[in-house]
Amino acid sequence: MAKTKKTTQDKNEAKELKESLQRLQAEFENYKKRIEKEAAEFKNYAETDIIKSLLPTLDNFELALKNNTNAKGFAKGIELIYAQLYQMLEDKGLKIIQCEGCKFDPYKHEALLTEESDKEENIVLEELQKGYMYNDKVIRHTKVKVSKKKTNGGK
Repeated sequence: MAKTKKTTQDKNEAKELKESLQRLQAEFENYKKRIEKEAAEFKNYAETDIIKSLLPTLDNFELALKNNTNAKGFAKGIELIYAQLYQMLEDKGLKIIQCEGCKFDPYKHEALLTEESDKEENIVLEELQKGYMYNDKVIRHTKVKVSKKKTNGGK
């Protein structure tokens, strides 16, 4: 009978150790997943910072393209550089926020000007500076001119 009691105790102890090991394995798997997620978030943060730092260059190329009154070869080169740079950023997840004619969205837009208009109130009339999203997160708001209701001259 003492041997049976000892065997039962050994089985119970083995069962407890096995359950403890299984919990430890599950905790370790959760830890690995958490570390992988944190590493991905850090990478995303670093890429966002790099892309954000390239935006002024993208803006300057765009400005040069708008003012190409002479030197067609130079303009063509600028166009190619702009297209290449934009494609690189787009491949990394950058997207332009499309907004002209859309309803003003403070999450995506920054209203710099308002203008009386026959259009519905709070419609984006003009894009003053492009806004960008990276991985569905706004990294620069689009600067816009927004419609407001026409006043009747105090009538």
